[in-house]
Amino acid sequence: MKFTNALSTYRIPFKENKTLWVCTISFLALWSSTLIGTTDLNNWILENFLVFISLFLIIWNNKKYQFSDLSFVLFTVYICLHIYGSKYTYAENPFGYWLKDTLGFERNHYDRIVHFSFGFLLAYPMREAFISWFKFPTWVGWLLPIEITLSFSGMYELVEWAVADVFFPEQGMAYLGTQGDVWDAQKDMFLATLGAVLATSIISGLKKALKL
Repeated sequence: MKFTNALSTYRIPFKENKTLWVCTISFLALWSSTLIGTTDLNNWILENFLVFISLFLIIWNNKKYQFSDLSFVLFTVYICLHIYGSKYTYAENPFGYWLKDTLGFERNHYDRIVHFSFGFLLAYPMREAFISWFKFPTWVGWLLPIEITLSFSGMYELVEWAVADVFFPEQGMAYLGTQGDVWDAQKDMFLATLGAVLATSIISGLKKALKL
């Protein structure tokens, strides 16, 4: 699949599409391993609640609304980063500890990576949906992913608060993973929005360069 084709919304049917098969098998294999190897089952269920919803919506609407292969690859990478975090809890993620020791960070930054990836990896699929499915003007397709990323980030922080303080207080600290940072929510929202801004800027530049 050429890069220029990857930026289009055309997609080969699932049964014949090697890219989607690789994405699906890779995700299911990693997801199964995170469940088997999780150190906190209750936290795993909480962390994966939005995964269940997302997968249901994608499968339910697949015939009517289809993403391009590139969007599926980006979504798969993001969801794999998320479920890998759910295996250990974000604050105790081994890769985050490796980065902490290697680069001399003061805390485990794996959660920061995933929040940035939310904007950086999902901005293009969102743009694709607005332009291809809902026929919004091009400029709206560039602006809305940034606005929605910021909105969803804020909503997610409220969900984290509700889960940790209202519904499941015994799981609160593991789920929040603030690691003592009082500005954790604001930094997470900023990184997600920054990721969306960078992604839309890069894709816009590539489309202009390739004259797509």
